[in-house]
Amino acid sequence: MTVHVLSVASEAYPLIKTGGLADVVGALPAALAPHDVRLTTMLPGYPAVMTALEKSQVLHRYKDLLGVEARLVVGAAGGLEIIALDAPALFTREGGPYSGPDGKDWPDNGLRFAALGRAAADVARATDLLHAHDWQAAMAAAYLRFGKEAATPSVVTIHNIAFPGYFPAQIFPALGLPPEAFTIEGVEYFGGVGFLKAGLQAADAITTVSPTYAEEIREPEFGMGLEGLITARRERVFGIVNGIDTAIWNPASDQNLAAVYDARTLRARSENRRAVEAAFGLTESDGPLFCVVSRLTEQKGMDILAAVTDALVAMGGRLAVLGSGDAKLEAAFTAAAARHPGRIGVHIGYDEALSHLLQGGADAIVIPSRFEPCGLTQLYGLRYGCVPVAARTGGLADTIVDANEAALASGVATGFLFDGVTEDGLSHALQRAITAFGHRERWRSLQKQGMKADFSWGRSGQRYAELYKRLLAPSAE
Repeated sequence: MTVHVLSVASEAYPLIKTGGLADVVGALPAALAPHDVRLTTMLPGYPAVMTALEKSQVLHRYKDLLGVEARLVVGAAGGLEIIALDAPALFTREGGPYSGPDGKDWPDNGLRFAALGRAAADVARATDLLHAHDWQAAMAAAYLRFGKEAATPSVVTIHNIAFPGYFPAQIFPALGLPPEAFTIEGVEYFGGVGFLKAGLQAADAITTVSPTYAEEIREPEFGMGLEGLITARRERVFGIVNGIDTAIWNPASDQNLAAVYDARTLRARSENRRAVEAAFGLTESDGPLFCVVSRLTEQKGMDILAAVTDALVAMGGRLAVLGSGDAKLEAAFTAAAARHPGRIGVHIGYDEALSHLLQGGADAIVIPSRFEPCGLTQLYGLRYGCVPVAARTGGLADTIVDANEAALASGVATGFLFDGVTEDGLSHALQRAITAFGHRERWRSLQKQGMKADFSWGRSGQRYAELYKRLLAPSAE
């Protein structure tokens, strides 16, 4: 019997993307289809979404959805079954999904994503199960909980607990929730309203995007004030590692590469290396080439990497950086490139095709995150033979086998992990990688072992399907 699930999120690849959340949401329908799960994706009606909808029809009209007129429009786009919340007053505007052209958050984000949650709860009542992603969609579970009808079971996935969706208490009257919802057992969070907290409190199951992260967020260092709730509900918390779309991320067929290859034809990567060098203004060399594909933020440890760029060059390494974020960090990497022309190249911004080329041409990808719920770039790196150098945290710890002596001797190592995001810790890991790079057979073993790993959505899709069916079983609470 097919299970019908409504997946609610603020972005989904290929329609709208700011980060890994979109990749996961976009991949889930195909991952779940083999397990008799039909998943419909509900998104805000951003211009890019509404333009892409094909064979669309109006499912429902709201005269007053938290104060605005809106429609639910069903259709297909980007290979996904879509329900779009077409609310022009909330979503038809220039800028990004969460911020305007000036880079500042939209002042009405609370209302925008509360409306998404309210509408999603309405739709979910006609499905078997609701699956909400991160704070932008988490209120859907709260609206189900405080609704008058019997609630549809719900799952809330934490992609990054560092973004709780906090809004001042003054927003509560506009949410259309009963007064009893504004309690510590409801949506109240540090005196205001916490959208993610509300969803986590209401959900029948909570998932994180890696098992290690599920454990880490029970500690104050990682829990962001929600560690008590996570600990109290620990029997309903499940860590499921993200997968990757192996059709899109496939070095044997990736049209973004200068040369395609597989584990048997790794020498072809040299053509991609030359393309990376040309794109980033690097001097041609056969020495180790490191890359970064990341938001340039302290969470990602980019301040530590920026601080060791001189040391990296002194070790004989080169660096290609693709990303944007904190203005000071953007300036720090740009300054490093100016100090080391031909050795460090920087592209401020994001370019999907260039991110593929970096994975296919660089020797190693650097991921010194202070915390990382799952991470996708290391999975892409493993798939492409771009060896990860990463902090031992969250999903990085779950997906990379450190190249210690025992792992190297047994041929299972896939990358380099380090503890503590410090300049010394990162520098030591980079030196370990450079030393290993000097031993051709050892490096080839690292690449091939990483490329052999299965990080497709097959296993992860099965785990989500099992969780859904457990919640829907007659014995489920």
